[in-house]
Amino acid sequence: MAGSFLRGRLLSLFDYKTEKYIVAKNKRVGVLYRLIQLSIIGYIIGWVFLSKKGYQETDEAIQSSVITKLKGVSATNTSESGLLVWGPEDYVIPPQVRDVELTAAACTEYMLDGHCGDDKDCEEGRMVVAGNGIMSGRCLRKDVNSTGTCEIYGWCPVERKFKPQGPLLRNAENFTIYIKNFIQFSKFNFSKSNVLQTTDESHLKRCQYDEELQPYCPIFRLGDITRRAGYEFHDMDTFGASIGIMINWDCDLDKGFSHCHPKYFFTRLDITAFNKTIATGFNFRHARYFKNAAGESFRSLFKVYGVRFNIMVHGKAGRFSIIPTAINIASGLALMGAGAFFCDMVLLYLMKKGDSYRERKFEGSRYVKRLYNVDVMFLCHLRILTTHVSPFSVFKCHQICIYGTDVHTQREHANVRHHFCLLLYFLNYL
Repeated sequence: MAGSFLRGRLLSLFDYKTEKYIVAKNKRVGVLYRLIQLSIIGYIIGWVFLSKKGYQETDEAIQSSVITKLKGVSATNTSESGLLVWGPEDYVIPPQVRDVELTAAACTEYMLDGHCGDDKDCEEGRMVVAGNGIMSGRCLRKDVNSTGTCEIYGWCPVERKFKPQGPLLRNAENFTIYIKNFIQFSKFNFSKSNVLQTTDESHLKRCQYDEELQPYCPIFRLGDITRRAGYEFHDMDTFGASIGIMINWDCDLDKGFSHCHPKYFFTRLDITAFNKTIATGFNFRHARYFKNAAGESFRSLFKVYGVRFNIMVHGKAGRFSIIPTAINIASGLALMGAGAFFCDMVLLYLMKKGDSYRERKFEGSRYVKRLYNVDVMFLCHLRILTTHVSPFSVFKCHQICIYGTDVHTQREHANVRHHFCLLLYFLNYL
């Protein structure tokens, strides 16, 4: 008996089950289902595949190299320096104030916390906050009644406070910057440059960037860069600025090598339209060192105001691949199934005839009861054949076999079950 049961269970593993579909003549649910289907199909085709190119494998780990060159000549004639001609070698780090020769020595620090009454106020080795050196431990005074000043070790004379009154290189907005960019997407073994591939050596000498006419001429006029960032060059040439140049590569490799183009975006980084602070602008200090004939060390200190260009490269490349395509199609089919489930809930639980639809939808539940009734008859059969019971018990079993079923089963199989139970009744007396 147990063997037959296990054998039946094992063989049931090879049964094929299929769904039973019920056609519901409900136009409202039908229209809702078609709208959901069209929405999902439009989303998959329009957004996933056409807009986001979900059929492609992508590589966003761009490898990039940037080389820049600045060109332009300017002349200045000041009372301090006289007539000077400035080339790229001079203004790449542009001096904006008169250079001052400094020597390493002991000098006085004219700071608020540098005032002293005696040597005890000048702690040896202490660094002056926002100062120019280290205290030597001596307090220098003209006389006993005067307030002294702490002596420091540093470069003398100390830097004087100075703000530029105007730009030194007034025609700097006409200078040009050459930005050469090499990129590579290692996943696809693809590399390219933003310079036009040509054998004409004079191409870069006569071209200038234009988004429509010259997209592969990476030579930009400084005034045009600041204007594309939303500012005029003369608004930043006195106190400096920080300009961001963003190069974006969005490459569709399915269309070929020639459809991978750089796009340039410009922005000012040190200021926003709603926030102008004391940090606006750009300046720094640098020094040049030398020694005189006596071996003393000197330096020329420069405080530099200028425009700093920050070049940032971003990119993404894509190429067709069956794996993301299959994943996105499967996701679309799953959404279609979710739409069908939603419409089932509307049909079965929100419509007026939901009870009728549920009765037909879940008709399979009655077959479970039929199996239960067959088991009852099988037990009655075993009881009659294996034990000696009274006719009353057999009659009771007869009633169970006939009336122990549900209403639908009684109507369908009453005659068959009646003759079967009568047969069992007479077998008891054989």
